[in-house]
Amino acid sequence: MRRRRFGVRNQSQSGVYARMAAALHKGRRIKAAAYCRPNNNMNQVIRSLFPVCEKYIYMNHAAVSPLSTRVRDAMRALVEDVTQNGSANYEDWCRTYEETRQSAATLVNSRPHEIAFMRNTSDALSAVANGIDWREGDNVVSCNVEFPSNIYPWLRLREAHGVQMKLAHERGGRIDPEELISLIDDRTRALTISWVQFASGYRSDLARIGKFCRERGVIFVIDAIQGLGGLKLDVERDYVDAFAADAHKYLIGPEGIALLYVSDRVIDRIKPTVLGWTSVKNYEQFSHRAVEYSLDYREGAGRFECGTLNTAGVYGLGAAIDLFLEAGPEKVEEYLLSLSDYLAERLTSKGYEVVSPRNAGETSAIVTCTHPRHTPRDLHRLLNSRNIHTAPRMNRLRISPHFYNTREEVDALIEALPD
Repeated sequence: MRRRRFGVRNQSQSGVYARMAAALHKGRRIKAAAYCRPNNNMNQVIRSLFPVCEKYIYMNHAAVSPLSTRVRDAMRALVEDVTQNGSANYEDWCRTYEETRQSAATLVNSRPHEIAFMRNTSDALSAVANGIDWREGDNVVSCNVEFPSNIYPWLRLREAHGVQMKLAHERGGRIDPEELISLIDDRTRALTISWVQFASGYRSDLARIGKFCRERGVIFVIDAIQGLGGLKLDVERDYVDAFAADAHKYLIGPEGIALLYVSDRVIDRIKPTVLGWTSVKNYEQFSHRAVEYSLDYREGAGRFECGTLNTAGVYGLGAAIDLFLEAGPEKVEEYLLSLSDYLAERLTSKGYEVVSPRNAGETSAIVTCTHPRHTPRDLHRLLNSRNIHTAPRMNRLRISPHFYNTREEVDALIEALPD
């Protein structure tokens, strides 16, 4: 696993960076076999990276995740570097951009140049929606319970280009893939869906939907924010053409930095509409010669990066992704699906109705539930008063653990819930 550079060139200042780097890389590798087991709790090595465990039972990762000490230390080291050195170590920042891009590509089985860094999920989805060459009468297929980030960029197209939206409906906490793809016709240009639904935890069958879209030339776009990190995504296996995911949920990274993936298969069908000096090839040519203006886009998704990046965010995101790569994404998914099954079983045994589908292939780390006598808001307040963090969403109580949570914490949550 790579070691992130912290740009120490002035030896008189090297002590603080060396200590930070040592803290970041302490216990750098974790054996995947010991990291998480499907029927047991997470070991203490991984929990020790999350100080939030000392005070809270934190099961609200579908909102904002707490940072690991590795992410914190990576960002802190970059801030200290800039404080002490300004831009003297700019080349090291650039190296970290590409290392993080490579890590992200490894995580999802893509090519590094198919990955771009964006401000957030909405920014990335808007780049895709606005970049397609629309014609009046075209349509986009989605569903009626998407998070607004994956609706408004497409809804704007109705006013701008006369594009229609066709929505499948949630039933029993599910989005029937057959209903969804039945909405595709010869004017459908894109199908966009959340991999994991924010208010139910329902996981879409990406490969089934994506293959159908691929065979018909429909661009398959997913909002991956509620799955990436907790579940294993393979953009080739799952026929994904583009995805967007901010870092602050299941990737357990900082806010304000997101991944945009655009496949080579569709890059020429999605044009950048917000441009800046880093959108083109040889964008640093002005450093050694006179400026020459040529609208020659960078290879791949990098053309959607239109200016200075959130460098501290990239450092944090890189540290977060590396942790998943060390653990093994398949192992993390296996553990989390087992934990969510256990949570759902315990909720049912206490008289709660689990909304989240429990069919094979449709579960995720998110479990939502209701109770005939207690409102989700009241349940949330009760749990919050006991330092157990969840969230009310769409008149459901949403519980969203991650890979450092344990069955003992699930038991404590169940014990805290009223009958």
